[in-house]
Formats: sequence, structure tokens, C-alpha cells
Amino acid sequence: MSSNMKKYLGLDVHKDAASIAVLNGVGRLVMESIIETKAATLLEFLHGLRGELHVTLEEGTWAAWLYDVLKPHVEEIVVCNPRRNALLKEGSKSDKVDARKLAELLRAGLLRAVYHGENGLRTLRELARSYLTISKDQARVMSRLKALYRSWGIPCSGTQVYAPRHRDQWLSRIAQPGVRRRAELFYQQLDGLLVVRHTVRGELLTESRKHQAVKILRQIPLIGPLRAALMQTPHRFRSKRQLWT
Repeated sequence: MSSNMKKYLGLDVHKDAASIAVLNGVGRLVMESIIETKAATLLEFLHGLRGELHVTLEEGTWAAWLYDVLKPHVEEIVVCNPRRNALLKEGSKSDKVDARKLAELLRAGLLRAVYHGENGLRTLRELARSYLTISKDQARVMSRLKALYRSWGIPCSGTQVYAPRHRDQWLSRIAQPGVRRRAELFYQQLDGLLVVRHTVRGELLTESRKHQAVKILRQIPLIGPLRAALMQTPHRFRSKRQLWT
């Protein structure tokens, strides 16, 4: 296809509206528009364009949804890493300008893509995100508990401070009632997160068994069922070196 028939679209997406800039194959701006962030509106806009469509938007709240909505209707869609878009940090800032710069970066092949994969991995990916988020929340609560004890001069190295059978012993060391109640609430929060984390972990492992890529990853030494489920697919990595890392 002639380069003049190619269109490069940069999308700067927000809750209510998306700014779109369209460049032709030689890099000339042919259209700018602001439309509602709705699937029907976006597809109507795309269907009004002629030629081979290449689209980019930054990774964020709307990226996964837009990737699934737009992918069947365009030649290429690149969800890019916003931290690596140095050009966006230069010059004036506005939604229109950002959309235009994204289109320019896409046309020049300077974007670093964020892997979104195929629809069949969506459930596994969401479960993995949930597991990692809950694990981070659990670690934060555990850190807050130790910080509370230490702030009152109570040493608490190791993991015994979290064990249910030792909690009364640890709580008795806190003389101030308000502080002791705060520690009790942290323990309740920790118990709840442990239950949810265990549940999500089971669902994640069950879902991972449905995917052939995970079974192949399990054959790699030191890759257990949980690690393989979190990796999901080797196609997330741009090279073998990154996979081994």
C-alpha cells in the first residue's frame, strides 16, 4: 500500500473525551478532532477514514478496553509506555498537542509498546493483577503494623508479630488504648487480605492451567506454577534476555 494511503492516529484519552490527531504517510497533519470516549463514537470516526490505519495511545486506565475495541478495525494498534515518550515532555502541553506528538512518534517507529496480548488471556491477566495488587496491600499492612510497634519502642523483628496465636501477647505490650485499637484494626485488615489473597491465588492457578503457554513455561527450571501464571506468556517479553531476567 502507498505511504499516502497510510494514516497514523495518536489518541490522548480521558474520561469524557479523546483528542485525536491524524497524520498521512508523509507526516502531514490531515485531521484533528475531539470526540466522546465511547466505543461507538470512536469506531464511527475510524470508519470515516480511508486507508491503512495505525493507532497509538498511552498505557493507562482506558488502554485495555480501547485495545480490544479498536484492534479488529485497524492495521496496527500500539499501546505505548508513557514514561519513555520523551518527545511529549518537550514544548507546549495540551491534549491536542500530545495526540499529535503520539502520532509522530508512531510514524517514526519510536514508541515502546506495552504488551496487551490476545483476548484469551484477559481473565488470566486480570487475576494476576488482582493477586499482585492484594499482595502489595498485604505487605503494606504488615509494614504498618511493625512501624506502629517500633514507634512505641517495641522491637518486632521476624514474623511472629503477625501470627494469630501470639497477637494477644503483642497487643498487651501497647499501654495506650487508642494505639492498641489501631493495631487490632490492622490485624483485622491483614486477616481479610490473607483470605482474599488465598482465594485469588487459587483462581489464578486454576485459570492458568487452561493455557498452553503456561504449561510450557512450567518446563523451565525454577519456574513454579505461580510464577508461570504471573508470566502468562513469553510473548510479553521483547527478547530471550528479558525473559531470563
